[in-house]
Amino acid sequence: MKITEHISQRKGTLFSFEILPPLKGEGIQSIYDGINPLMEFEPSFIDVTYHREDFILKSRPDGSFDRVSTRKRPGTVAICAAIQNKFHVDAVPHIICGGFTRDDTETALIELNFLGIDNVLALRGDARKGDLHFTPESHGNKNALDLIHQVKNMNSGVYLDEELSNAVESSFCIGAACYPEKHMDAPNLQSDLRYLKRKVEAGAEFLVTQMFFDNQYYFDFVKKCRENGINVPIIPGIKPLATKKQLSVLPKIFHIDLPDALVSAVESCKNNEEVNQVGIEWAAQQCKELMAQDVPVLHFYTMGKSHQTKEICKRIF
Repeated sequence: MKITEHISQRKGTLFSFEILPPLKGEGIQSIYDGINPLMEFEPSFIDVTYHREDFILKSRPDGSFDRVSTRKRPGTVAICAAIQNKFHVDAVPHIICGGFTRDDTETALIELNFLGIDNVLALRGDARKGDLHFTPESHGNKNALDLIHQVKNMNSGVYLDEELSNAVESSFCIGAACYPEKHMDAPNLQSDLRYLKRKVEAGAEFLVTQMFFDNQYYFDFVKKCRENGINVPIIPGIKPLATKKQLSVLPKIFHIDLPDALVSAVESCKNNEEVNQVGIEWAAQQCKELMAQDVPVLHFYTMGKSHQTKEICKRIF
């Protein structure tokens, strides 16, 4: 079922979450172990992230080095198939620009379509480790807008091979990311909103936010979106704090602000067990306030760990 259909048929706020593919060499059971504890809350869909390739240096006998491409978390397409087969829950694969040519993307979309995957989340993706800026692949999509256009074209039966005739149309429901505190590359929020509107006009049917810890950012962002003619569902992304280290790591990586009350509460904790409880309580209060405003879905970034999300769900559902 398409995400837009889940939302249109909902009776209250829905529940969903995001998982990471296991590291290369690990088995599918680690995915099942992370999903099983959350099934009692009847998730409407489960996102599966996609990670671009990285490069490692391998030494040669002569002392020189080869630069070798590697993917540390392969298997997104297969994991989506496994989730839908085992749990009968819609899987939403992330489709990214980084590390993929347009032909690679088309192949992945064809496979997803064969598997009956109804939804995709179209993302530019992060810069490669060590790079200051995002660099697209040669013959790859440059940004999420280009990627949305490609998926939308396939939905119309338009493939990269222009000589194809009567090609099968896909029917993906396309999602995109949005940033209540603006994207790190945007000069200001208003320019970010203009770009977001272009993504919606190109075919994005729902949006999922970057994590935030102050609900006012979300409420203000939704209001600005509506004022700018962006009227698709906007799903809030929730991430409970779990360690003291995240006070510095999360703002640095995701370019977000943490409320002073949350920072003070975490700094006063004696250990990460106490931080874990603070994170659960803070996120639970966030969720209750969001649900009171009838948000369509609460989407949790679990990072492969379900304990905190389960404790939050027990408090709110």
